Parts: sequence; structure tokens; C-alpha cells
Amino acid sequence: MIMKELQKKDLQYIWHPCSQMKDYEDFPPIVIEKGEGAYLYDFTGHSYLDAVSSWWVNLFGHCNPRINKAIKKQLDQLEHVIFANFSHQPAIELAEKIVDITPPGLNKVFFADNGSSAVEVALKLSFQYHQQAGQHNKTKFVALTDAYHGETVGALSVGDIDLYNKIYKPMLLDTIKVPSPDCFRCPYGQERSSCQAPCFEQMERAVEAKHHEICAVIVEPLVQAAAGMKIYPPQYLSKLRALCNQYKIHLIADEIAVGFGRTGKMFACEHANISPDMICLSKGLTGGYLPLSLAVVTDEIYQAFYCDYKELKAFMHSHSYTGNPLACAAALATLKIFEEDNVLEQNKAKSAQIKELVQSFAHGHPYIGEFRQIGMIGALELVQDKASKEPFSWDKRVGYQIYQKALQEGLLLRPLGNVLYFMPPYIVNDKDIEFMVTKAFRAINQYFNLP
Repeated sequence: MIMKELQKKDLQYIWHPCSQMKDYEDFPPIVIEKGEGAYLYDFTGHSYLDAVSSWWVNLFGHCNPRINKAIKKQLDQLEHVIFANFSHQPAIELAEKIVDITPPGLNKVFFADNGSSAVEVALKLSFQYHQQAGQHNKTKFVALTDAYHGETVGALSVGDIDLYNKIYKPMLLDTIKVPSPDCFRCPYGQERSSCQAPCFEQMERAVEAKHHEICAVIVEPLVQAAAGMKIYPPQYLSKLRALCNQYKIHLIADEIAVGFGRTGKMFACEHANISPDMICLSKGLTGGYLPLSLAVVTDEIYQAFYCDYKELKAFMHSHSYTGNPLACAAALATLKIFEEDNVLEQNKAKSAQIKELVQSFAHGHPYIGEFRQIGMIGALELVQDKASKEPFSWDKRVGYQIYQKALQEGLLLRPLGNVLYFMPPYIVNDKDIEFMVTKAFRAINQYFNLP
């Protein structure tokens, strides 16, 4: 009874994100009572393996004892303090560690409180940098089609997914959109395994034509997550770094979804051995506990704002909860787990197990167009026809219906249109992985009436 009563009150008062609330009439929200490890438990006692890390944030499981302990300790010392003209030890230690582990040259850390905010910070920094340098014509940003960088106005402006953007287009910034790499439906006929990113020529042409107007290029390195976990080759990033260098344009790496080990390396940019001018971090930064984000930038960018106050070059951007000590304590505990548990090395075996299991189920499956994977990100793209790669129409809501069936099997998936993906917490064991993949394909086959 308690579940039904809570669901009733939820629907009376709460407007949920990324939802058509009318759907909740037939499929009310599952009210979670507790979490432990890779599993969530509702008020009826049902468990759900969190295969999406609760929107890609929960790296080391729910109610992780080490992160819990760090937050509890910090709670008895300092809960929050204004971050202008004041500081505290957790923020200082976190900034030092972040500079140590991010790609070379990123030496200054600006704190914010969510991924969209970190992107806004990076965009504003780039714009103001060029204005202060007297390059007043540099007012535009370049982004990829199918990009997702958040849902504030600036972040939406450099995004390109109609589900989020379309209604707001009249109020968005004018940005230059370049066709994104599409390795599943490659127009150049390249094989994913040997691709040298010939599609980069479109980026090259766009930047060459309008470089005098461009502040920065922003990309999600290697994986366009919200677009359906579209994975593209490191060569694209290498070429982009060289192009930005050539025209003195900032390269902003949005690693909010792919940072902190998701792609098999600590940061996705490492696959291409490049350093961006700015890197945006959030999501897994605190292990999924508390909102926190960072924009980490080069000394060159920082120095452009360093002057006497009368010159008005200060970066006047702030958040009330900037550098929150509790969030910083959670982030420090999360990074300590990476250090102590050799997480990246352990994830190699888990990634390989996911791949082997998925391929055993997907082989010959009439509706699996592709399984693509990098590190602890795996994605199944569902198609109507494997030969033509024709997708299912949006209104059929194939992924959503499979998601509902998977929940009945005790598995939390979160589809992206026709794409089902796996981004589990790094603490999953062999049994969890087998459960995750088996139940996912059980739900897929139930939907398609396959044995």
C-alpha cells in the first residue's frame, strides 16, 4: 500500500524531467526506498540492477561505504561556505588532484554545480577571452549535429537534438553546426575498425570558411551520448586539435558523460593523446552523490582574465553552491577509489565480458543493427531491417516499451530512441553482468515475440 500512496502523492505534486507526464497514468513512477551496490530497491521489495548508473553518475554503487564515510566526516566540519574570497581544504585538494589527472596543460579549475553550468562557463570564458583580446568578431561556436551539451540556453545552442532543442530555437545562439561522424551509417563506406575519419573534411571546410568568426569548437570526445552512444574514432579528435591550433580557436571537450573512466581511459581525450583548451567535468565526479561540475582550463586562458580590477576583465560568473564542501568530499573519495582499487585495469575484464555476452545474444538477431562499445559503454541499435539499417519510427517507441519489459525483469535500462545501452556502475561483478545482458535480451525478444 505504501508504494501506491507514494505514487499518488508523487503524481499530485511532482513534474518529472525528460518525461511526458501523461505516460505516468499507465506507468507510474517506481518509488525507490534504498540502494545498495549496483541495485535499487522499491517499497514493494523489488530490486533493479541499475544498468545506466542512474543517468551515468553512479560509478561505485549506491550507498558506497567509503563515499558515505567521507561525506559524514565532512558534514561535521563544514557544510558550505561562500566561495568568493573564501576557500576550504576539500576544494583545494580536489582542484590539485584534478589538475594532476586531466590532460597536460589544464591547470586552473573553475567550480560550478552541474554539467550544463560547466558548459556555460566554458562558452562564456571563450567568448570573453576573445573579446578582451580585441577579437570582437569572434562570437560564434562550432558544434556537431546530434550533439548534446546540456539544457540551459547556451548549452542548448551548441546542442542539436530536436527533442531538446526544437521548440527553443528562436531564443538560441546562432551556432555553426557541422555534420557529426556516423560510423554505423558511414556515408564514406568506412569500416569502424579501420576508419581514419574522412568525415572530418566537413569540419575542416566549415572552420576554414569562418575561422575569423569562431571562438571555440565544442565536442563530446569519442561518444555522442544522448544521440544514441554514437562512437567515433580518435583520429577525428587528433585532426580537430590540429585544426584549432592552426586557427587559434579554443577546443572545448565536454567530458561530462565520458570522463572518469567510462571509455576505458580516465578521460576520452587520452585515446587521441590530445589536450583541449578546456574540459568540462561532472556526472561521475562525485560518484553520483551530489551536484558538482568543473571547467578546467589552460594557464593562457586564466591569465587573460588576471589584471587590476579597474580593467573589468574578471570572470563574473557564480553559483550559490560553488565548491560545496560536501560535494568536494564525495569527489575526493571517488578519486581515491580509482587510485586504491586500480579501477581502469579491472574494468578491462568487465568490458570484455559485456562484449562477449552481448555478441553471443546479438549474433544473427534480426533486429539488432549494431552493438558498439568503448570501455564501460555499450549500445545496441535496434533496426527494422538489418540490410538497409532502417530505424524504427519514433512514434513506435520501441526502446521505451522494451525498457518497461526490462523493469519487470528487474533491470533498469534507459533507452535513447531506438538505442538500448549499458553504462553500469564499475562495481558490477560477473553475476551482475550476466544478469544485465540476459535480462536485456529477454526484454528485447519478448517485445519482438522471439524465442
